Amino acid sequence: MTRPVTIVTGGGRGIGAAVCRRLAADGHDVALGYAGDREAAESTARAVREAGVRCVSVRADVSDAADVDRLFDTAADRLGPVTGLVNNAGVTGPLGRLADASEGVLRRVVDVNLVGCLLCCRRAARDMAALGTGAIVNVSSGAATLGGPGEYVHYAAAKAAVDTLTLGLSKELGPDGVRVNAVAPGLVDTDLHTAMGDPGRPARMAPSIPLRRAGEPGEIAAAVAWLLSPEASYTTGTVLRVAGGR
Repeated sequence: MTRPVTIVTGGGRGIGAAVCRRLAADGHDVALGYAGDREAAESTARAVREAGVRCVSVRADVSDAADVDRLFDTAADRLGPVTGLVNNAGVTGPLGRLADASEGVLRRVVDVNLVGCLLCCRRAARDMAALGTGAIVNVSSGAATLGGPGEYVHYAAAKAAVDTLTLGLSKELGPDGVRVNAVAPGLVDTDLHTAMGDPGRPARMAPSIPLRRAGEPGEIAAAVAWLLSPEASYTTGTVLRVAGGR
């Protein structure tokens, strides 16, 4: 049997890197999309190859339709028909109130988190429907149902739209043999918090989590891997919350 071929956007660091490593351990060939950090992407790609599977890394901005097509085309040319997609690429912008967010930040957050997810889902829908099989996992956020007040209302709104996309597309693609689900992480200890301007956020917020700690990227990757696996063959249209009870 041929191995599954899975695209992971934002695969160089954090949750995306953990997903790539976990999928490699599960026997997936991986196409790793990354936005800018080539060194991190290549480090993750090496770890994937060391697991005994194939990996190609592709620099791509998911908010650009041409880049998305190039990512999918490269994956298909180098690895074979794409059977899985993990829409993980995401940005939050600086933490703060919506009133203080710049127009540029608002547009970039929506472009990457929502438009990028839509573009990748559109291409995957075309390719996977033609194959008659496939699985998509969108990385949402617990903020989609909490709202992100005082931190990133715009990001939470975009992720809520991702949840609706997941539900609608699962119904649209079900007859074509394609499953669509999402994972909604809560507080996870990655360098995303540093990028938001608050590197101490995981430790500071941990007491507010029922499990009293931040999550680890590998815990999110495990949920993604299960949704892509045959064990989840009757699961579609689901948003799996992995948020420590929050």
